Amino acid sequence: MLRFLSRRILHAVITLFLLFSVVFVLARATGDPTGLLVPPEGGAETVQLVRKNLGLDQPYPVQFVLFMKQILSGDLGISFRTRRPVSDLILERLPYTVILAIAAMVIGTLLAVPMAMAASLNRGRALDTAVQVIGALGIATPQFWLGLVLIQLFAGGLQLLPVGGAGTWKHFVLPAVTLGVFQAANMLRVLRSSLLEVLSSDFVTLARMKGLPEYRVIGSHVMRNAVLPVFTFAGILLATLMTGTIVVETVFAWPGFGRLAYDATVYRDFPLIQGVVIVAGLIVVTMNLAVDILYAVLDPRIRFD
Repeated sequence: MLRFLSRRILHAVITLFLLFSVVFVLARATGDPTGLLVPPEGGAETVQLVRKNLGLDQPYPVQFVLFMKQILSGDLGISFRTRRPVSDLILERLPYTVILAIAAMVIGTLLAVPMAMAASLNRGRALDTAVQVIGALGIATPQFWLGLVLIQLFAGGLQLLPVGGAGTWKHFVLPAVTLGVFQAANMLRVLRSSLLEVLSSDFVTLARMKGLPEYRVIGSHVMRNAVLPVFTFAGILLATLMTGTIVVETVFAWPGFGRLAYDATVYRDFPLIQGVVIVAGLIVVTMNLAVDILYAVLDPRIRFD
């Protein structure tokens, strides 16, 4: 167990170091932010003064060393644009995205599980084909397009829900459904494949030969074994949701983590870009590590070596 954890943690540390290096380079590849921070009438002296105050006059290797020291000390820096600590900005926005991601996972699960069960129990029939088509359409449909359609229908046409923003539960519905439909389509395919594999197993055939009711076969034998791959997929999917909601949050003006990342990129706010990507990387790496450990605990066939 200790060896297993040590190896996984080492992989996580290496991944994070590479992530920190890449985000440092890519943030500076977006261009010099002083052009956005200094008005045109500011002059060259003002530009140089701003660059010095922000530490951008130093050579890149020096900037990278200072950047790594900050990260290791838990300091994500000060936003160029708002002059507020990056950690404060992230802590303000992250709860909105967490709530949205959890709601999308719940919606996706409620949609995917019954459809996957219906499809797997009717393999090769019209119902199975229909469910597969629905899943393919859900994956292929761009999230921004679905969001705009929902806005046009429920906010513009029926006027039941607000166009965007946050404040009440009504603001929450459309972005959660938009994300949930996409997650349902992904989860549906994984769960259907897993169910079909388990349904063809010998122990399921034996359980049916013993005369067990079908609901017990499905509930006690099939679902318990089929859910393991889905569990892994769901953990990764949740991490992806929490870090990849930029499009949906922008469409619905949702004040979350993804919208913060978008604003940071637009304004070339290096500390904020770096902070957002670092926190996103920490979330993904931590979730992957937790999924690896929990999967090994839940599945006795996996050995800690």
